[in-house]
Amino acid sequence: MNVREARPSDRDAVVAFTRDTWPDREGSDYVPDVFEEWIDDGSGDRRTFMLEADDAVEQVLPDGATVSHRVAGLCQGALLTDEEAWAQGMRVNPAVRGREGALELTDALLDWAAERGATVRAAGFAPAAEFRWAHPDPDAGARPDREVVGDPAAAWRYWQDSPARDHLRGLGLDPDEPWALSEVTRERFERAADGAAVLAVRGAEGVRAATYRTRTHDRTAESGTETWAEYGVGAWAGAESARSLFAAVARDAAAVGADRTRVLVPETPRHVSDVARVRTEFSDDPDFVLAADLTGR
Repeated sequence: MNVREARPSDRDAVVAFTRDTWPDREGSDYVPDVFEEWIDDGSGDRRTFMLEADDAVEQVLPDGATVSHRVAGLCQGALLTDEEAWAQGMRVNPAVRGREGALELTDALLDWAAERGATVRAAGFAPAAEFRWAHPDPDAGARPDREVVGDPAAAWRYWQDSPARDHLRGLGLDPDEPWALSEVTRERFERAADGAAVLAVRGAEGVRAATYRTRTHDRTAESGTETWAEYGVGAWAGAESARSLFAAVARDAAAVGADRTRVLVPETPRHVSDVARVRTEFSDDPDFVLAADLTGR
């Protein structure tokens, strides 16, 4: 097997072998829906790698047609910052599993990232951070109990000293690459204040909670299209601060016409119990970020 760059003509093969990626779960694989967007745009900031087998396999498309191809797997790398690269969408064709194809794809992606100056890949071999999603319902009438300001400097200062930052290793949702996490910087709060939203909750002792909105986007649901508002990280001191933060998120999400929200929060007993205490929905299971050191490649 050999690794090469993805081509538009690979789409049918990708659709065919990813149709049953998770046969024991509800829902379908997202990769066929985004594959065309993953083809290299010439910027050099992203690369989709294809693993090609020596022999062709035949697989069935969702419409029943049969396609013969040699695509054995794929994954994508994206440069998030000068030093951070994100790996996503690792898939290996069931017809060739067990032949170390994932290792070949991983090596190709790591080499590509290292050649472009990345020193860490935020998905890889060792656990780096654990998080969960909180889902406040959008509500134009939500009233935080504490003052909420859109001050990026205040939000940044709170984030810098928060236990949430320590647990998340300084990571939050990336504003440009969907589903990716990268280092939260002061510039990120400033950028969010200019084009999206920064929310800082003030109490008697100063700022007690903070978040920033990264983006809004549409997703297909059973009832039709839903608009989601995403918030890059949630950090707070105590349940009452969390209550005001989620109320501020609910109000902000309603203001941009969102139907649903998701706020990245640390996976710690205190943070998760605070979310439950203020009666805010949260995801059933945590997610993980894995990291690999690229400085030696």
